[in-house]
Amino acid sequence: MHAIVIGAGFGGIAAALRLRAKGYEVTLIDRCRHIGGRARVFEREGFRHDAGPTVITAPFLFEELFALFDEKFSDHVRLVPLTPWYRFAFSDGSRFDYGGTLDQTLAEIRRIDPRDVEGYLALLRHSQRIFDVGFTQLSAQPFHKLWTMLRQIPSLVRLRSQETVWQMVSRFLSSPKLRRAFSIQPLLVGGNPFDTTSIYGLIHYLERAYGVHFAMGGTGAITRALEDLMRRQGIHIRLGTTVSEVSVTGKRADGVILEDGAVMAADLVVSNADPAFLYRRMIPQRKRALPVRAKLAAAEFSMGLYVLYFGTTRTYPDVVHHTIWMGERYRELLADIFDHKTLSEDFSLYLHRPTATDPSFAPPGCDSFYVLCPVPNQLGNIDWSHAGPLLRNRIVAALGESLLPGLEQSITAEFAMTPDDFKQDYLSEHGAGFSIAPIFRQSAWFRFHNKAEGIRNLYLVGAGTHPGAGVPGVLCSAKVVDALIAPAADV
Repeated sequence: MHAIVIGAGFGGIAAALRLRAKGYEVTLIDRCRHIGGRARVFEREGFRHDAGPTVITAPFLFEELFALFDEKFSDHVRLVPLTPWYRFAFSDGSRFDYGGTLDQTLAEIRRIDPRDVEGYLALLRHSQRIFDVGFTQLSAQPFHKLWTMLRQIPSLVRLRSQETVWQMVSRFLSSPKLRRAFSIQPLLVGGNPFDTTSIYGLIHYLERAYGVHFAMGGTGAITRALEDLMRRQGIHIRLGTTVSEVSVTGKRADGVILEDGAVMAADLVVSNADPAFLYRRMIPQRKRALPVRAKLAAAEFSMGLYVLYFGTTRTYPDVVHHTIWMGERYRELLADIFDHKTLSEDFSLYLHRPTATDPSFAPPGCDSFYVLCPVPNQLGNIDWSHAGPLLRNRIVAALGESLLPGLEQSITAEFAMTPDDFKQDYLSEHGAGFSIAPIFRQSAWFRFHNKAEGIRNLYLVGAGTHPGAGVPGVLCSAKVVDALIAPAADV
C-alpha cells in the first residue's frame, strides 16, 4: 500500500512517520528545497535563522514519533528549558518576565499588580480545566462527524468556550498590562484575542505543565533529526517538487499530478497543504463537496506576517530569548490588522534572539535575530514592494530606540518575508500566516476536517485542520489522521 504526503511541514512529516509505522510505503513531496515548511532554516553570511516556529511547548509529541520506531528523541535533539519564557516590554518602558517556576511568575505578577496574584492562580486552574478537555481528550479526536461535536456541547458550555480569550482573561485579571500579556497566546496561532474562542486559553496550562523549550541548533535541529529518521525508515522524500492537483477518480483520491504533468498513483493521499488552497486550487471544482464550498465561502483567515531576519555586529546580552514588544495600542491595532486590514504606522513585535541560548546562531561577537510583526494578509491589498521597506525602517528605528540601541549602525545580513512570500513559498491562501483563523465557528467540527468531505482516501493535516495551528496543533492533526487510517496489512 502506497501513501503520498503533500507538504513537509511538521504535520506532513508526522503523518508520513505515522503511516510508515502502519506499514505503508510513503512518499513525501514538498515544493521547497528543504523540509520543514514554515520550520525551515535560513543561512546568511554566517548567521542562522529559524524561519518560523521557535517555541517548543509539548516535546512529548516529538518523542512519540521517535518511539514509533523504538528510538528516543533525546538521543538526537537536546532541548533546554527557557527562563523567562517571554519578556513583555511595554510602551512606558516597564517589563514583565513571564515563565520559569510558578513562584517566579507570581513574584513578577505581584510586582506589576498584587491584586492579580490570586486571579492568575484562578486563571491557571480554569486553563487546566480547558486543557483536560480541549487538549487531553479532544486534540487527537477526529471531528468529521457532527455527533462528535454535539457530544461536546455540555463541556463547551461548562468551560464558557463562547467567550473570547480576552473576555476570559479579563474575568480573572484587572491590570491592563497583565490582561495584554496573558491574552496574546492566540496571536501565536494566528488569532485575534478579541475574537478567538477561549478554548485556546488552554495554552496557559500547556506552558505551565510542560515548560517552554528551545532546541539547541534551533528548530532546524528537529527537522534534520526527523528527516534522518524518515530516511532510516525508508520514506521517500522528493523536494523541489510541486503537486498541482490531487487525482480524484469518481469520489476517490488515487494519486497526485505534479506541476510538470507527471502522475503518481497512490492508495491514499494526505495533504499538509493549506486546506483552502487544496480545495480551491488542487481539487477540481466539480469534486468539491457542498460543505467544503460553504466553508470556503465563509472562511476568515489569520493575519499575515512581516518577518525581518538580521544579524548584528555586536551583542545585546540584556535581551532575552523571546521578547514581546507591546505598542501603545492593543485592541485598536488588532482591529486594524484583522478587521480593517490596514497597515498602521504603529505595531507590536515579537523579537527572537536565539543567541541568548545558542551562540552558534551567529559569528563570535555577533547576535542573530528575527523580528515578527503581525500585519494584514493579502486581502488588505498592500503593495509589499513599497510598504515592506518602509515598515522595515520603522521597526529598526523603534528597536534602536528601545531594546537594541545602535541597531541602525550594527544591523547586517538582513532580509525579510512578507505575506507575498508566504503565498509564494507555502501556497498559503491570501498569504495568511496560519491558514484560517481560530474563531469558534472555525474550530473542531467547523474547521476543515482531517478526513476530506466527499472524497475517499484523502486526509488533511496542518494548521487549517483540527485541532489548529501551532506546533502542538499540527502534530496532533497527524495523530487524528493516524486514528482514521487502518494499518496497511488490514486494507
